[in-house]
Amino acid sequence: QVQLVESGGGLVQPGGSLRLSCAASVSAFSFYTMGWYRQAPGKQRELVASITRDERTDYADSVKGRFTISRDNAKKMTYLQMNSLNPEDTAVYYCNADGRPLFRNYWGQGTQVTVSS
Repeated sequence: QVQLVESGGGLVQPGGSLRLSCAASVSAFSFYTMGWYRQAPGKQRELVASITRDERTDYADSVKGRFTISRDNAKKMTYLQMNSLNPEDTAVYYCNADGRPLFRNYWGQGTQVTVSS
């Protein structure tokens, strides 16, 4: 059974940093595009950052220059380094593994990030 398990969320003050981690049990991990999404209360889930199998990255405009996505294929891990956090970054952050069309699309259970003084 495929699992994506996020960790690293928590409460941080404005201007602070957090590093999210996503551990994947999916086979053929290196073939997946990995992504981080977030959903704030009352808002739709949105893409934060993604990284393809050849490590091309894409970021939401709101996080460019502050967040960095990376992956370690040997460890089947995906990371999201978040710097200069502000209250608007408060949300549940979800890890996503998109293997389509050859494989399926998977979601983690989410980790809460709260930015508040």
